[in-house]
Amino acid sequence: MIAATDRTAMESGTGMEFAGKRVIVMGLGRFGGGIGVTRWLCRQGAKVEVTDLAQASDLSDSLAALKDLNITTRLGGHDESTLDRCDLLVVNPGVDKKKSPFFKAAMARGIPWTSEMNLFMERCPGRIIGVTGTVGKSTTTAMIGAILETAEKAEGWWHGKSWLGGNIGKSLLDDLPGMSAKDLVVLELSSFQLEDAAQVRKSPHIALVTNVRDNHLDRHGTLEEYARAKGNIYKYQKDDDWLILPFENGVEVLPGGWEKHLRVWRFGVDEDTRRVRWAWPGESGRTVEEVEIPLSVPGVHNIWNAAGAMAVSRILGVADSTALGALAIFNGLPHRLEFVREFGGVKYYNDSKATTPEAAMTSLRAFDCGVVILLGGSDKGSSFDGLGRLLADRAKAVICMGATQERIAEAAERARGAATVPCVEKVANFAEAVNLARDLAEAGDVVVLSPACASFDWFKNYEHRGEIFKRTVMGW
Repeated sequence: MIAATDRTAMESGTGMEFAGKRVIVMGLGRFGGGIGVTRWLCRQGAKVEVTDLAQASDLSDSLAALKDLNITTRLGGHDESTLDRCDLLVVNPGVDKKKSPFFKAAMARGIPWTSEMNLFMERCPGRIIGVTGTVGKSTTTAMIGAILETAEKAEGWWHGKSWLGGNIGKSLLDDLPGMSAKDLVVLELSSFQLEDAAQVRKSPHIALVTNVRDNHLDRHGTLEEYARAKGNIYKYQKDDDWLILPFENGVEVLPGGWEKHLRVWRFGVDEDTRRVRWAWPGESGRTVEEVEIPLSVPGVHNIWNAAGAMAVSRILGVADSTALGALAIFNGLPHRLEFVREFGGVKYYNDSKATTPEAAMTSLRAFDCGVVILLGGSDKGSSFDGLGRLLADRAKAVICMGATQERIAEAAERARGAATVPCVEKVANFAEAVNLARDLAEAGDVVVLSPACASFDWFKNYEHRGEIFKRTVMGW
């Protein structure tokens, strides 16, 4: 992290602390995660070099977004000789610092390091609302953003402007000059970003955890380490900050200490009645309330997301009528149970963002009809046993693809036993998977691309996978 002796200058907010500094941005990324920080550093007068293990051909979109900048690029690998002239290393959250020889070499030289999110959190003048979790964090973040956007237009709004960014896809560094202390900044925060945030010892004013399940074990190693990273979202909160947690959904694995927090909201959903339940500290002790939240997006999991979002809005004093009105017209996010089309009486949904078994299980539970599901991709080390049991219980057909297809097929067949449903098929490529799904589905069924895995075996990223799915389905 930035050394204590360097931090005062770099937090001055003048923008001059980087002038003339040689900064290496490590990891541009296929998602372009390094674009925002690279552009911002250049505007601060830094001499920026971008390095990435991927070749230029794999980073064409990201490089195109930087073509107007006077930067140096070193692609297809990291060269330790570049560290000879490095004043600061900015590390992409996707970099596994425990395994990276380049990062270790920088640390051996005593080079200070930081991340795009840490640079922003150190300088953000507004009140940060941070959202994390294994599944649902993007949608919950977007729901909060939609509520605040509506609330800003209502009479009597006393907060400042609302901003939306973080892991949901937009760097807010360039927006810093336009922010004030009254503003509300809603950030989706991944476990990788929160792992790094421990270095700046700062947590959001309002911290929301949607749930905690197995994920990114290839990076964190154990569920406990993964949960510890998530726990940084509240670890450094102050007495006047707020913490929002579900009643269940894995919070028991989070690091201790939150139980003593003075301002804790809890939320949950009765999955039979689909009514939301909140509990929060009131003037006369614990206050509990149940309400109904009508939504246009499918699935009880989205009611969970809405419950967390409305807890934030209530803390901020947004009228329930305003929040409920915003949620009623919320149409969801691309690649998250995104309705594509109806063809031959079958509805097709793109849920390519479902990169974990838990996320795919959530999608399965969203439908009360025949489900033909496309599963598989690159391996993140997750167990498919629970998914296999739910497939045996709820799926009509399971189409397994990509690097994990054997493991998923085995889990589904093991759970199915001697039964013939669900049908379990393995395919050689993505086009075969989508076409087979069409052939197996009947009127009244749904076909869902909900892979339960990352996409990097066949695709640039989950967005690329989802776009190919939509293009194929729309082409019939």
